[in-house]
Amino acid sequence: MLLSDLTQLPGVSGCEDAVRNYIYENIKAKCDEITFDSIGNMTALMRGTGNLRKKVLLCAHMDEIGMITSRITDDGFLKFKTVGGIDPRVMVSKRVLVGNGSVPGVIGYKAVHLQEKSERETTAKSKSLYIDIGAKNKKDAEKRVKIGDCIVFDSEYRKFGDDLIKARALDDRAGCAILTELCGCRFDFDLYICFTVQEEVGLRGAKILANRINPDLALVIESTTCSDVYGTEPEDYSTELGKGVALSIIDRTTYYNKELTQFIYKLAQDNGIPIQYKKTAMGGNEAGAIHLACGGVKTAALSIPARYIHSPSSVISKKDFDSCAKLVHLFLKEADKCLNY
Repeated sequence: MLLSDLTQLPGVSGCEDAVRNYIYENIKAKCDEITFDSIGNMTALMRGTGNLRKKVLLCAHMDEIGMITSRITDDGFLKFKTVGGIDPRVMVSKRVLVGNGSVPGVIGYKAVHLQEKSERETTAKSKSLYIDIGAKNKKDAEKRVKIGDCIVFDSEYRKFGDDLIKARALDDRAGCAILTELCGCRFDFDLYICFTVQEEVGLRGAKILANRINPDLALVIESTTCSDVYGTEPEDYSTELGKGVALSIIDRTTYYNKELTQFIYKLAQDNGIPIQYKKTAMGGNEAGAIHLACGGVKTAALSIPARYIHSPSSVISKKDFDSCAKLVHLFLKEADKCLNY
């Protein structure tokens, strides 16, 4: 399955090569043109089949949260910096893979028996953690890894429960999987399907992309927080698993185009596609960069709810994934109605 393959590829922000290469091999025969820019974004163009001289942009980011090797100690342990937002509480004792050679390791911290009372009562900071790759010393470690190597969590794709999926990097390989399947589809307008880099460290790829393409309309496909879990009151839910694709109204970086979001919501309802509004304004996505580009771009965002997002093991519902994929395709069939707003 495409999604399974994508979640197993390493792609920390700035190190998205494996993801990009995999997607390229899957889309190269379907597109009229594929371009790469200096920062690493990949754009697939399907030229319009009619006389509508408009450009529609679909976007999903290839990168994932992770770490980067910053130092090798004399004892052969690796110190690291986090890339993207990671809660240190999910890191201790997790398995990781380091560098292109996928060197296995474990994130270590002082055993509870050796901790002072103050240490036991506080959360370990990432600067106190290290990675053990089983090296005897620094010289031995340097045979396997180097400073600057990217590090990903070692977490396998698994199906479980009521049509649920557990995997690393569902944010945003789920979006990448949906857009990969759409490559080759053609409409009246020029369709730009874009796979971006470095979203997790400041929407960097999207900033370059939007200004280069100058689209008339944009739709971001993402994963988003899902808080329908034990200990959270229903009124504090952001989204709910299994209730359909999530449509954003406002978040930390974007106030989404009202007419466009209303059109998408009604389109889903009229066609029996499960949809929900994202009920919190926390977080953000590439719409934050795209909607401000080129004097302003009409932008909306559809997201797949993901429990435990930005962790080694996120969880999504296959039903929500499918509702997102179906709605995006249906929207493209009807998008010409939005291009004249």
